[in-house]
Amino acid sequence: MKWTRTALGVALLLALVSHLAAHSSDDLVYGYECRIGLCQKVELSEENYAKAISLPVCRLFCGSSIGTLWPKPTGTVRLDTLMRQVDISFIDFNFNGTARQQKLWRAAEDRFMDMLEAQIPDRKVLARGGYRMSVNINTPDEPTPARLTLDTDESYTLDIDTDASGHVLANITAANFFGARHGLETLAQLIVYDDIRREVQVTANATINDAPLYKWRGLLLDTSRNYYSVKSIKRTLEGMALVKLNTFHWHITDSHSFPLEVKKRPELHKLGAYSQRQVYTRRDVAEVVEYGRVRGIRVMPEFDAPAHVGEGWQHKNMTACFNAQPWKSFCVEPPCGQLDPTVNEMYDVLEDIYGTMFDQFNPDIFHMGGDEVSTSCWNSSQPIQQWMKKQGWGLETADFMRLWGHFQTEALGRVDKVANGTHTPIILWTSGLTEEPFIDEYLNPERYIIQIWTTGADPKVKKILERGYKIIVSNYDALYLDCGGAGWVTDGNNWCSPYIGWQKVYDNSLKSIAGDYEHHVLGAEGAIWSEQIDEHTLDNRFWPRASALAERLWSNPAEGWRQAESRLLLHRQRLVDNGLGAEAMQPQWCLQNEHECPIDAYDAQV
Repeated sequence: MKWTRTALGVALLLALVSHLAAHSSDDLVYGYECRIGLCQKVELSEENYAKAISLPVCRLFCGSSIGTLWPKPTGTVRLDTLMRQVDISFIDFNFNGTARQQKLWRAAEDRFMDMLEAQIPDRKVLARGGYRMSVNINTPDEPTPARLTLDTDESYTLDIDTDASGHVLANITAANFFGARHGLETLAQLIVYDDIRREVQVTANATINDAPLYKWRGLLLDTSRNYYSVKSIKRTLEGMALVKLNTFHWHITDSHSFPLEVKKRPELHKLGAYSQRQVYTRRDVAEVVEYGRVRGIRVMPEFDAPAHVGEGWQHKNMTACFNAQPWKSFCVEPPCGQLDPTVNEMYDVLEDIYGTMFDQFNPDIFHMGGDEVSTSCWNSSQPIQQWMKKQGWGLETADFMRLWGHFQTEALGRVDKVANGTHTPIILWTSGLTEEPFIDEYLNPERYIIQIWTTGADPKVKKILERGYKIIVSNYDALYLDCGGAGWVTDGNNWCSPYIGWQKVYDNSLKSIAGDYEHHVLGAEGAIWSEQIDEHTLDNRFWPRASALAERLWSNPAEGWRQAESRLLLHRQRLVDNGLGAEAMQPQWCLQNEHECPIDAYDAQV
């Protein structure tokens, strides 16, 4: 039997009546009715019990073919309106073809159950009973540990059905763990807590075919300028998993601090960390990497060089302009510091740093940084000047770019050495080295991926794309989520103000940025540079704006932000339920009174 939308409230009446005796009228005040495609809030009474349903149930079926799913699926979505009460004590998982991935799937199962528990405000009032539910995962039996790469197929199919006894069957089919994990994430969004009936309910019949549009869907976190606990990093990874983001770009070190333990070079973190309690040990890194993998996320390290180094490198005579003053003459922010490319022993240290990162992260792609190199910094060093003159070079900009090219060639050789000659793809930031004519001389488009941090309209982006480079977009005018705040080296506002609203993030079209070269775009990253952010303010700077980015990268909707707003309001509540301090978007009244807050909501009726 199938229930129509108009009959949904009537069909649920029997379940409601059975609970009225257990709850006073004070407990049940408001419900919702679907009217003209909108969930409208109504005061509960004996007369309207037959029509009123809870907000999460109403929003699943009222006015949208995709319900409250976030991010928006790219393929077929069919959601029937029949809801089944689920007994969460009787949810079983069957992992077909995953014998070599049991540990990974058990962790995913535990997380799934935690998400269901997060929806229940009070276990004491949860209604007893409900139907059994089986979750069947169908993937090939992979012979090697699951590892996300650019070639990974992240698609999945989710089918939910109910047999004659009421037993709910959820079948997820995918090519690998990562696709199946996304299917499990979608299933979790179709299970809601009905606060009228005090039940956990699932849509009893559904079919969803889904796959991401972009392969690279990421967030960057800078943990050098301010330190973030492992707990706060895990919280970020949890939020990413909720919206199917798949890359955590870990900008671990910078000139401000070196908080990473490098086994062969312990002096780096001993001298470079803010304190010995603020160090990412080998155990910490392994924990973060595995926590991300369970959630379908690659954790990619960046070692930014030759600029953005300083603390931790003391006593080595391998840097230039370290903490030089006045800093504005040598770098973009204090403290200054760059590696000295003329010191051969410096590359041995780099090799040990790279070796630690490859050993612990096993990256399929590696980020070598490469931004904001200051020629004036190198030109302030007499040993560097003397070395360049010995080579027969001058001291002009082109000569320092040649020095930079020398560094990049030598450093890349050390990366290849620790990677056992696998020629791991390398990411570099847009910089002087990615401009003409230097990009043609020093950077092979078959090897390098360029991460764009200039504005989306920068004509230099097209010049990079014309040369055949793959790119990752992080245009600061839409995806730098630390923008908007007081100045910290002067008065006024920080350099990239104003604050970027979620609407601008959502409408940041990669196709518009790349034009005819969209096929060269791997995806995008939202970034938090941590000059004025730490773990106590992290959540509300990422969320829910990172969710807006996630939908843009997963499905690239043809529609703008307005069609997503009401879904995002409800999704933001899901983030909060799962422990993220997501920033409020509107008064809660707007969540409970759909379509009543936009300033132009009724313009067409005037």
